[in-house]
Amino acid sequence: MSTLTNRRSSAARTLAGSALAAALLVSTATACSSPSPANQTAAQGTTPPAAAPSAPTTPDATAPASTPAAPPAPGTAPPAATPTARHTTTPPAAPPKGTSPVRTQKLVDGSTAEIRATGNQNYVAKIVNNGTEYGTLETHDSDAGVDFNDMFIVLSMDGTAHSWMGGGHQGPGTFKLAGGWTAKVTKIGELHYRAQILGNDGAVNGTLEANQQDAGAVANGVYMVLSTGGEISANM
Repeated sequence: MSTLTNRRSSAARTLAGSALAAALLVSTATACSSPSPANQTAAQGTTPPAAAPSAPTTPDATAPASTPAAPPAPGTAPPAATPTARHTTTPPAAPPKGTSPVRTQKLVDGSTAEIRATGNQNYVAKIVNNGTEYGTLETHDSDAGVDFNDMFIVLSMDGTAHSWMGGGHQGPGTFKLAGGWTAKVTKIGELHYRAQILGNDGAVNGTLEANQQDAGAVANGVYMVLSTGGEISANM
């Protein structure tokens, strides 16, 4: 009796062990084939990784080269523009400072007086004949005169020239002149003569001094010249 019971107990234990083993196999197979609820929750709550952003597109190196030039750095002068060649005309030279345009005046012997102002109401006259210059007359705050081989010229303070031929008197001495004047000529030294101009009453109205150069004057419309050689002449 006890032997049978033991066998049954052994068989029962064997069957129970077999059932337990089968249950373990089923459980193991289920675990392998189905994810656990925790795994399903984790799988559903997990955000898929974001796609890596694509790199910005680099402009094509072959784009048109119309990039504006960078402005110059502060304090730096911009490059100077290359000047464009131009054709220029040189203006005519201006007359020397202090001179005026020349005007001409014909003289009694056919020569020409080229007269220009020198400033301060003074004038200079260049005596020219056929391109040859024979001399000059220049006023210095008074009339000027010259004897050119018995042609007498007076350059007055208004810039006009008056000329005549002959009518000279050789000093020293006292001589009647045109216009009713009288000249008393005296010799002072070598190439130095003086002429006192006397009126009708004998009073001295003026003096001509020819000292190393001829002298001239205008008195009431009468032109007078005294040379360094003592010759005096007058003309109206």
